[in-house]
Amino acid sequence: MKNKVLVELVVPTIETSFDVYLPINKRIGNIITLLNKTVAEFSDGCYEGSNTTSLYNRDTSQKYEPNTLLYNTDIRNGTTLILL
Repeated sequence: MKNKVLVELVVPTIETSFDVYLPINKRIGNIITLLNKTVAEFSDGCYEGSNTTSLYNRDTSQKYEPNTLLYNTDIRNGTTLILL
């Protein structure tokens, strides 16, 4: 899968983590929207994302800007991301 990366997504508000594939040709803002919907679905409604949800790198604490393409970030296979 050359057009996707496998990352660990940590969601502290529901104390859960997921392994997810993210498309490298999408903007971070679009990915956050998709992740909000997916996590809400998998958590049976326990999680509700919002317009202020952000994506962070667990190791570097870097916040990813919504208009940046995933391809232009340091997100690679094995990266751990936090959805807050």
